[in-house]
Amino acid sequence: MSRHPEVLWAQRSDKVYLTVALPDAKDINIKCEPQGSFSFSAIGVQGEPFHFTLDLYGPITPDGCKTKAGLRNILCSIQKDQKGWWKRLLKTEEKPAPYIKVDWNKWCDEDEEDTTTSKLWCPNIWG
Repeated sequence: MSRHPEVLWAQRSDKVYLTVALPDAKDINIKCEPQGSFSFSAIGVQGEPFHFTLDLYGPITPDGCKTKAGLRNILCSIQKDQKGWWKRLLKTEEKPAPYIKVDWNKWCDEDEEDTTTSKLWCPNIWG
């Protein structure tokens, strides 16, 4: 049976960032679909499978999805199809699953993204 890793999310006007907390993951597989479907699967350090699929709030650009695996987590950068701020991460208005949380360390408010002082609070988190 598949388990769900903790997923932290933040956004900018053009991207959504997901941080998947899964140390030493192997066989990482990410799939991005234009209509906004994002699928993740990996094998944990003790061989246990992890998997989740998210129906994101808006359409995305599959070619703009990038992944960077670290020792403690996997960073996913997802390109929005159209620039703009989403009201929430998922299409559904229901409360997200308990493993999905806002990443307040990477969060940037819409009105702060383009200001010069935003560089302190809204750094380019992808590198």
